[in-house]
Amino acid sequence: MKYQRVPLGPLQTNCYIIENDKKECLIVDPGEEGRKLVQLMEQRKLTPVAVLLTHAHFDHIGALDDVRKRYELPVYVHVKEKDWLTDPALNGSQFFMMGAISVQAATHHLTKEGPLTIGDFTCEVYETPGHSPGSVSYYFKEAGIVASGDVLFEGSIGRTDLQGGSHEQLLQSIHKKLLVLPEDTIVLCGHGRETNIGDEMESNPFLNGF
Repeated sequence: MKYQRVPLGPLQTNCYIIENDKKECLIVDPGEEGRKLVQLMEQRKLTPVAVLLTHAHFDHIGALDDVRKRYELPVYVHVKEKDWLTDPALNGSQFFMMGAISVQAATHHLTKEGPLTIGDFTCEVYETPGHSPGSVSYYFKEAGIVASGDVLFEGSIGRTDLQGGSHEQLLQSIHKKLLVLPEDTIVLCGHGRETNIGDEMESNPFLNGF
């Protein structure tokens, strides 16, 4: 299993393509530039099997409808943010002067932590709220990667001043759900470069002293 980071849109939100050896893939957080994303998958002859959303802020969902026009895909989001896909006020696009974003509803609503199997892909779903109430992280144990969205960044953490955000809850999520993973686990961040659990435990200034 391998992954590719694809920064999309004006906020350069990271979409991740997680691929197996059969050229099937999961699409994590298709934030913008749907045509570019579809072209990339067609050029690489990939077959998408699902879309996983770490959360439903506008910059993580903007290309959903474009992708679904080309591929008939299930879309997974936490139940606490199921209404955010269709509501610009909830997903935040109404307030960022970038045009209201409303996309089709998800087909699958995550309601609890635990294993998630889609075709040949299996991961663990962890509830990691704080940046948003329905933020989740997807941990692929065999590949040693976790897609954390905007929960944990290289040397930083997610913002908590948007709807439903909580700084204390975010720190609890990071410490109880992410920092307990093996230290060599690669963190696929929603913005910026990847990092790993060990480096963030050692040097992330936002996590020291919690």
